[in-house]
Amino acid sequence: MSDQISFFDNENSLENEYRELVKTLNYHCDRYYNEDAPEISDYEYDMLNQRLKQIEREHPELVSDDSPSKRVGWKAEKGILVKHNVPMLSLQDVFERADVDSFADDVRAQFGEDIEFLVETKIDGLSMALRYEEGDLKMAVTRGDGITEGEDVTMNAKVIKDVVKKMPDPIEYIEIRGEVYMTRAAFEKVNIEAEEEGKPTFANPRNCAAGTLRQQDTRITKHRDLSLFIFNVQEARGMTFKTHTEGYEFLKKNGVKTIELYYKCKTNDEIWDAIQKIGAARGDLAYDIDGAVVKINDLSVRQQMGNTIKFPRWAVAYKYPPEEKETKLLSVEVATGRTGRVTPVAVFETISLCGTKVSRATLHNQDFIDSLDLGIGDTIVVYKSGEIIPKIKSVNKDKRPEGWTRYKMPEFCPSCGARLVRSASEADLKCVNLKCPGTVINRIENFLSRDCMNCKGFGIEYIRKLVDAGFINDIGDIYTLRDKREELISSKILGLEKNTDKILAAIEESKTQAEADRVLAGLGIPGIGKASSKELIRCFGSIDKIAELSTEELMTAGDIGQITAESIRDFFEDSSNKELLARLKGYGLNFEVSKDNVKGTQFAGLTFCITGTLPGMDRNEATALIESYGGKVTGSVSGKTSYLLAGEAAGSKETKARSLGVPLISLDDLMNMINGN
Repeated sequence: MSDQISFFDNENSLENEYRELVKTLNYHCDRYYNEDAPEISDYEYDMLNQRLKQIEREHPELVSDDSPSKRVGWKAEKGILVKHNVPMLSLQDVFERADVDSFADDVRAQFGEDIEFLVETKIDGLSMALRYEEGDLKMAVTRGDGITEGEDVTMNAKVIKDVVKKMPDPIEYIEIRGEVYMTRAAFEKVNIEAEEEGKPTFANPRNCAAGTLRQQDTRITKHRDLSLFIFNVQEARGMTFKTHTEGYEFLKKNGVKTIELYYKCKTNDEIWDAIQKIGAARGDLAYDIDGAVVKINDLSVRQQMGNTIKFPRWAVAYKYPPEEKETKLLSVEVATGRTGRVTPVAVFETISLCGTKVSRATLHNQDFIDSLDLGIGDTIVVYKSGEIIPKIKSVNKDKRPEGWTRYKMPEFCPSCGARLVRSASEADLKCVNLKCPGTVINRIENFLSRDCMNCKGFGIEYIRKLVDAGFINDIGDIYTLRDKREELISSKILGLEKNTDKILAAIEESKTQAEADRVLAGLGIPGIGKASSKELIRCFGSIDKIAELSTEELMTAGDIGQITAESIRDFFEDSSNKELLARLKGYGLNFEVSKDNVKGTQFAGLTFCITGTLPGMDRNEATALIESYGGKVTGSVSGKTSYLLAGEAAGSKETKARSLGVPLISLDDLMNMINGN
């Protein structure tokens, strides 16, 4: 989504740029708050948001009602909603020392030179408020929209080890606010377990923590080992605190874990020194932080300063730039992936970034390498995008070694030796040998994944062992494993007898449980994933029919362009692929739409989007229902959307639908349409 942003140069372009920024930022807010799946780093989001704010300051006439600047958080879409007693506001972000100094100077100008500030870590997690009555924990609430309501997560909060269920020194009522997060060790453990079970991994600890806190199964929440730091007393009755640190001392006495790294400061130099100390300590912390908070310690001063509609006036958050370091490029490793794409990976002298050791980063393709002007032995600058993914920023050419030459990708596949090809429309080199061993493991992993055949418990490590031992050489061989049960048990490749039988049963079950669109998605055709395979099966009914179509006929399906259509055509014309498809069909896999799943054509030609909480039906069930009557379901609202199926807490998608004139319908309306009313 982010690559759709364009900064126009002509005099009439500012409004277009602003609208595009609003659209893009709203999209990424939805991914961050509602889907727990951000697509860009916090730093990239901040830079876009800074540009939006600049335009709104300079041209207030452009400010739109759906601007993210008018929201604190995002509308909660899951679970039971709870009214906020005290708003859970966000903080004003600053990126330069001058902005920090300006904030402190303005406070002193109003309240005198003796004002005391606190500088403390800004934990990279998600906010939660805890409400206690007479010392007993009564409710836990997420931030939600930050002003009106959040989501009740009390049951999950009670299984977090850092949440105190009963305070030993209680007062009448207290509401405290903190940040739920995951340590790097806990996050790594969760991802290792996911890989072993063949499940998708999480992108970063914040994503994992957000999804875990909103789990319906508290056993999962407890197992994933969430943590919590409290950073504010929101409201108290029965005791008065004069300063922020007094609140911390009371909470600590009651066993509550508060922010552990903070400094008391008076002067601007002391504040900046504290910010630098926290920044330098990032690598030594067991968890991620994304900034340092500068706040006033005196609570009476805070009350006098008050809040804006989005931010408290008594605090700011300094956001650190992405950490970067120099290191030496030692070599480039080249590997062939599932689709035949050959990816170069830089291997460099190990450095520490944001608390983790890194020694590798992708180089994408030859165009990227050329843009860096990169060669073996170069001194490179590496940073972490969003403090998660290592990336190469630039080359220090002043330290270039003698005899240097620019790195060139190989002409032949590193796995099979076939000549690599590059089409005119792509930057990537590809191996087109479908028997290439470099693609086998990734092809099989894709085929077995949740979005395809959904063979539970069949993870990547099992696949590697089976390929290495010669049990499987392509996706068709998966269905011959049943005949090798005794050999598999004796070799213990899939574990002991019980686990081996469990995996073999999952393989057999996938034959009938996976619909034709999942089988098609599992074939690994370039450009064909979950959504496009559904569209193809919806349009043409079966894999056999798709195999017979011309490029032009394939392009009549929605969202199938010429390049994708040509990929489909090339796949089905290949003799080895024809042989593979015949084997899969012979094993009993579904190649056409099951008659049980086709109930009617009432929604033929219509496109739906689903949002909010539907009464008595989840989104997957609603999607299956719409598709069974010939409709198409997409994840976002556009001018092509026929209807928005909206439940409670519909959020931004409802706003966008109204702005585009897309009709909103309820679940009852949907059922009436099915029944012809």
